[in-house]
Amino acid sequence: MNLNISALDYIQEVKTGNISAEDFVAKTMERIQSVDDKLHAFLSINDDAIDQARTIDKKIKSGEKVGDCFGMPISIKDNLCIKDSKTTCASKMLENFIAPYDATVISKLKKQDAVFVGKVNMDEFAMGLTTEFSAYGPSKNPWDTERVPGGSSGGSAVSVSALECVASLGSDTGGSVRNPASFCSTVGYKPTYGLISRYGLISYANSIEQIGPLTRTVKDTAFMLNLISGIDPNDNTTINNKNEDYLTGIESGIEGKKIGIIKEMIGEGIDPAVLSATKDAIAKLEGLGAICEEMSLDMVKYSVAAYYTITATEAGSNLARYDNLRYGYDFPLEGYEFNSYISKARRKFGPEVTRRMIIGGFVPSAGQAGKYFLKALKVKSKLTKEVNDAFKKFDFLISPTVPVLPFKLGEKIDDPISLFLVDINTVTANLTGKPAISIPYTISNGLPIGIQLMADSMNDKSLLQAAYALEQTVSLPEVPL
Repeated sequence: MNLNISALDYIQEVKTGNISAEDFVAKTMERIQSVDDKLHAFLSINDDAIDQARTIDKKIKSGEKVGDCFGMPISIKDNLCIKDSKTTCASKMLENFIAPYDATVISKLKKQDAVFVGKVNMDEFAMGLTTEFSAYGPSKNPWDTERVPGGSSGGSAVSVSALECVASLGSDTGGSVRNPASFCSTVGYKPTYGLISRYGLISYANSIEQIGPLTRTVKDTAFMLNLISGIDPNDNTTINNKNEDYLTGIESGIEGKKIGIIKEMIGEGIDPAVLSATKDAIAKLEGLGAICEEMSLDMVKYSVAAYYTITATEAGSNLARYDNLRYGYDFPLEGYEFNSYISKARRKFGPEVTRRMIIGGFVPSAGQAGKYFLKALKVKSKLTKEVNDAFKKFDFLISPTVPVLPFKLGEKIDDPISLFLVDINTVTANLTGKPAISIPYTISNGLPIGIQLMADSMNDKSLLQAAYALEQTVSLPEVPL
């Protein structure tokens, strides 16, 4: 049975009776068992997955109404709550936390008869971009297991790329879906802010994070968006997308569309192979009838500093709840006064979370807020104005997703500044609330390169059309694993 199948092809095969959901899910679970020792994409496995698929097959045979997923195996980043399942955020602090409810996206997928094969690895509390900051060890890139898969949704990208599921859900705060999608050669989507409910996503930085799908094809991303987007009374930041169908018209093409090439995202520090791939992608888009011209976003050079200042501040606030009194682990109270107890209990946090919590306490504090936090908010505001102005002239903006190729495990872990700069091309979409997508474009010396397209808010449908047009020019090898 071929596991290298798109979501839409899987659904068609099950509908026509060529394959059963049970057989496909069983084969997927075998695949996880055979390759995940090398990759460490999964933190926990759903032991009931095959039984759930068998139930869906019975519904199909008896002529009952079946949800749009038809038992499709999906992996879930471990910061999304699934009722009665462990949700650890890849942290020792939540090692034994059992979620008491379903995230909205989980409820929606359950109604559509998706089968969750397991929870996947991530950087602890989504703070990182290599998955090396997981408390349970790093995931490995399936294209080269000595290299990082990207992060923080590294397990999601690895599981899709390595055929351990058909699709995955991750979260994107500064590129955490698009970065690993680029490094692992999958499609990664960060929607318009508010398009997908964040209810049940364990918070990192509420004002800019979004849940997003990782899939094999752009059409699969559109399909997933159809299932999980829309207004939610449990999340008052959600927006009414009027039940938009993102698959309809996806093949419309991009003839006559104007695309801005972001100068600051193809400059200093870019790997020559990534630059070459980007130029090639631009030429392909021009060949499809798009008009591409270079443009500038001056505030991009300040975006990473602003992003880390804002997110650390929000993280410092969000993680204050982990005092071991409300969430946490078994640690006796005797022998401590209040502050020393919390200080000791929080030693379960890893180094990256600790670093960001300390920064998050400092930058908005009295006497410092004007120097750091308020300046970061000004950068965010100016960057948003620049991007809004750009979209008065251009339909889309293009850049490489990540300016470098996947690097070796351990290579940058002790150099946080160098690591942060890997986010230079992705944080703009988060700071401005715009939709952005990473499309697998080429393989250079065995390593994947992704291209990023960005559109104006609520233009998710046209962005998917542009991404689909570019995707059709690409032919990629199968993952070597």
